[in-house]
Amino acid sequence: MIEHANGKVLVDQDGPVTIVTINRPEVKNACDVETVQTLHDVFAAFEANEAARAAILTGAEGAFCAGADLAELASGASLGFCWAGKERGATRRRLAKPVIAAVEGHAVAAGLALAVWCDMRVASETAVFGVFCRRFGGPMPNGCTVRLPRIVGESRALDMLMTGRPVGAEEAKLIGLADRLTPAGGALDGARELAHQLAGFPQLAMLSDRASTISQWDYVEEEAIEREIAGAQAAFKDQFQAGAGRFVDGAGRHGAFE
Repeated sequence: MIEHANGKVLVDQDGPVTIVTINRPEVKNACDVETVQTLHDVFAAFEANEAARAAILTGAEGAFCAGADLAELASGASLGFCWAGKERGATRRRLAKPVIAAVEGHAVAAGLALAVWCDMRVASETAVFGVFCRRFGGPMPNGCTVRLPRIVGESRALDMLMTGRPVGAEEAKLIGLADRLTPAGGALDGARELAHQLAGFPQLAMLSDRASTISQWDYVEEEAIEREIAGAQAAFKDQFQAGAGRFVDGAGRHGAFE
């Protein structure tokens, strides 16, 4: 395990899976600016590492992330810094490879933004999502107002964003915010299993489908479909023909989906 920013962010490698942990449990993994910018840097390194195929984002000691460090914010030191901003904001852009959130405890305020920045969320029964900064007049300049409606729909997103109410694990699963539920303490193991599954697939086809799904919001339907077709050509050429041959030869028929 490698420590970054004096131990505020931990990075571990489990084969093709990179595990990134926010390590500020004394403040429920609330992030100061240094932590946010370090998250940006370690995920950029993950993206550039050809051996790393999937990543997990989690928090230490039973909390995902309680948002921004309010003590730093109250001091004025971080005033105006945006988690989705250009100054190494961690949630500025989606990566070219999948990231899974493993959520125990609170994923609130900007911590919710980190969770919806990820491709999928594996949440334990202890998970709580919410825009808790609503009570203190805090806005969400961190990608959440864009990504949350795309996940749960506009009306549900507005309910969360405007009221700031807590959303527990069961409701999160019901509305599509949490993709998978685990018992308490099981989110990381569940995310690890999912990440290894993704890492084990032929990558070109999976990543081209992922890229099309993420980028299609920017285009009218016909253009989005044309981009989908164009992006799939490399997978057809380099992997799918051989994969189809394996199927014809009997691999995968009535067997496990691997």
